[in-house]
Amino acid sequence: MEIIQDYISITKAKSDLLNLIRRIENTDDAFAITKNGTPEAVLISMKKFKGLLETIDILSDEQAMKSIRKSIREANQGKWVEFDKVFEQ
Repeated sequence: MEIIQDYISITKAKSDLLNLIRRIENTDDAFAITKNGTPEAVLISMKKFKGLLETIDILSDEQAMKSIRKSIREANQGKWVEFDKVFEQ
């Protein structure tokens, strides 16, 4: 997975901001904005931003991470529950 699709100078970003926003609206593209050739900021879609915040929230939740790690260990050990049994009443 490539994180940054393009590096754009701040001067070009200022003059082309509307087109950049149109490009990221329906994609997972991310653009690094550079100042004097050094990346200083990133432009991403709101959808991707919200996804990153949700990921951070999950990763910072100790109970959720404990449960995820346990599930991964069990899956690696071949401990699976059949789909029909999960929703049995």
